[in-house]
Amino acid sequence: MDSVAPDYFIGVAQQALWVLALATSPILIPALVTGLIIGMIQAATSINEQTLTFIPKLIVVSLCLALFGGAILLLVADFTRDMFARIPDLMR
Repeated sequence: MDSVAPDYFIGVAQQALWVLALATSPILIPALVTGLIIGMIQAATSINEQTLTFIPKLIVVSLCLALFGGAILLLVADFTRDMFARIPDLMR
C-alpha cells in the first residue's frame, strides 16, 4: 500500500477553499455593503441605534439566500459528490 501524494490533499484543500469562497460571497458581500451604507448614514446623522444595522442586514441576507440559495446548494452538492467520487483513488 503506497501513500497518496501530498499534492493530492493540497489540491483538495484549494478546491474546498474556492468552493467556500464561491458559496459565501453572494451572502457576505451584500451584507458588508449594507453594513457600510448603514454605518455611513449613522455617522452622518449621529444615530447610534444598534438595531438599525441589524434589521437591514438581516433582510439583505434573507433576500440573498432566497435568490442564491439554490445555486449555493448545487455548488456544495457537486463538490461533495466529487469528493466521494475521489475516495477510490485514495485506496490505490
